[in-house]
Amino acid sequence: MTQAVAWFADVGIADRPTVGGKGGSLGELTQAGIDVPPGFVVTVAAFEEFLAALEAREPIRPLVEALDPTDLGAATKLSEQLRARVMEEPMPASVREALKSAHAQLCEDGQPVAVRSSATTEDAEDASFAGLQDTFLWVLDADDMLERVRECWASLYSVESMTYRRKQDFPEDGVAMAVVVQRMVDAKCAGVMFTRSPTSGDKSVITIEGAWGLGSAVVSGEVTPDKWVVGKITGEISQRDISDKHARQVPAPEGGGIVEVENEADRRSAPCLTDDELMALREVGRKIERHYGKPQDIEWALDQDGKVLLLQSRPETVWAMKDAEAKPVAEPTGSPLSHVMGIFSGGPKK
Repeated sequence: MTQAVAWFADVGIADRPTVGGKGGSLGELTQAGIDVPPGFVVTVAAFEEFLAALEAREPIRPLVEALDPTDLGAATKLSEQLRARVMEEPMPASVREALKSAHAQLCEDGQPVAVRSSATTEDAEDASFAGLQDTFLWVLDADDMLERVRECWASLYSVESMTYRRKQDFPEDGVAMAVVVQRMVDAKCAGVMFTRSPTSGDKSVITIEGAWGLGSAVVSGEVTPDKWVVGKITGEISQRDISDKHARQVPAPEGGGIVEVENEADRRSAPCLTDDELMALREVGRKIERHYGKPQDIEWALDQDGKVLLLQSRPETVWAMKDAEAKPVAEPTGSPLSHVMGIFSGGPKK
């Protein structure tokens, strides 16, 4: 029988091939003692069982492999066809029952969940698929959860995702979709945190951005977040940019999902984090970076009690790739000591 469900407590980053980048990261953080909202992953095995039934009638992966990523018209047409097939295909009964059972265990008191795509190719150190697949917030019941899982699977065949994979020359046989189902955080405020400056590459600071309500408003760019730059070791706050946060995203009053509401005048211009909360985020950021041994791009939320909860951590890629591409200061020579000897002797003797 397909193992359709894996709980965060049982997986880590090494399990990316079976639970995707996001699922592996959340499991890794959970095992490292970081506060993460509990949840489970709909595994790659569940997706592969679903896809096998689809491909038994007509191929999917070869069609994506043959796609010219510069032909937007062809990509759009193929995306519409493949997404429709995924949405119409019945979910295997064993997978459906496993997911409903796990949902009942996770949400025994009726809590809403977030359903988030977790592709096997995302959050790698040499490429980032962040934002290319779907996320659904404030999903209220098991049936809705099942439908959102199917939509996450279908988003693997969005125009953006397919063309990105073709441009990166990823083999489709290695591409699959796990899905994270995680208890929803009713966030007082939320945002992102970089343990290396995204603008300068400075490794001695942490940049924190946040806004009122759910973090989706920050990630989507619909609200300009507050921004702080904090010394990683010293805790000194060297930059404070408090924005006019005109709105926030909150749970819809009925029917699930989220809505945007206007912020009151005093809240618009008020910082969404206190200095104590900034220091708490800094400590969590330092702990996660120590755990992974490299700078991280982190999504966080503060619940209504002010508790810091982590929603994702992925390797920082922009400056890491620049570092990898940087040329050595000196050209290689036949002898590793020749540069040193040249320095101390004032250059080669004539």
